Amino acid sequence: MQQAEDVKELTAGLIRIGTFSSVATHWLPSIIREFQKDYPNIEYEFLLGDYREIEAWIQEGWVDCGFLCLPVRPDLDTIFLERDDFLAILPATHPLAQAERIFLDALCKEPFLMLEKDKNAEIADFFRREGLSPNVRFITWDDYAILSIVESGLGVSLLPRLILKRIPYQVAVRETVPSFHRDIVLALRDRKTAPLAVRRFLEYLPHR
Repeated sequence: MQQAEDVKELTAGLIRIGTFSSVATHWLPSIIREFQKDYPNIEYEFLLGDYREIEAWIQEGWVDCGFLCLPVRPDLDTIFLERDDFLAILPATHPLAQAERIFLDALCKEPFLMLEKDKNAEIADFFRREGLSPNVRFITWDDYAILSIVESGLGVSLLPRLILKRIPYQVAVRETVPSFHRDIVLALRDRKTAPLAVRRFLEYLPHR
């Protein structure tokens, strides 16, 4: 009977995933493409949100699993995936773009576009730890809006490397001094008791 239930779940199951835009754009298509080769009838539901929202969705059962950045609440089961460096983003013709690496205090002198939402303030926290205060002109949780505004020459920013894969925007991308990063994980309440389709899905994460 258990085997029959397992077969049924893997032929008509649903996986609900909490995610943020860069993972949804650059990781999930590759993972799902490989997963579908073996389990073509599984359906998917993506909920896009910020880290705080995704964490709550996992805890409350609205999603089966979700992509987050450390730290997360200790009662969640996490699988470490990747260290994702933050990089400086400048207009292609900006004078600072001539340097191989950008000092953060130099970015503070330019109009700055901040990637931030509610309690998700990684970049602001990093500046604060370094004792720096950027000249913030624009705040949004839409990373592609920031890229478009930087391309227009209206400011500079910091964005994670993952966001910057295959971007259509004409911007200069440089490493920073000092550097900092985010640690991306997949989180769920308990992988041992997760639905079988979700447990199988975890095996395909390396295909990202």
